[in-house]
Amino acid sequence: MSVIIDDATALAFERPTDGQPYDETDISVRAYVTRIPEDKLDVYDHDWSDDEVVAWDGGFRDDGDLMLVCCERDVDVAEFRAVLEEFLRFREERASV
Repeated sequence: MSVIIDDATALAFERPTDGQPYDETDISVRAYVTRIPEDKLDVYDHDWSDDEVVAWDGGFRDDGDLMLVCCERDVDVAEFRAVLEEFLRFREERASV
């Protein structure tokens, strides 16, 4: 199911609002996830292995971390998957409002 979100909604997701401290890398990975095309998001499968997620995304380095600019730390597939799944829930919630 395709859920289209606008730029303001994407921006709202980029900054964590759970009260926990966050760094530049948190914002970068969240921004990265909001820019994954909708048709690509639609085929994501929670049950995929880490290797399948890495292949699906195509943005991971050979060392297994996500290729991001302006980041303070590395993002592995587990963190990427957690942010991605949080975003999928976020956009579903926004679509049902």
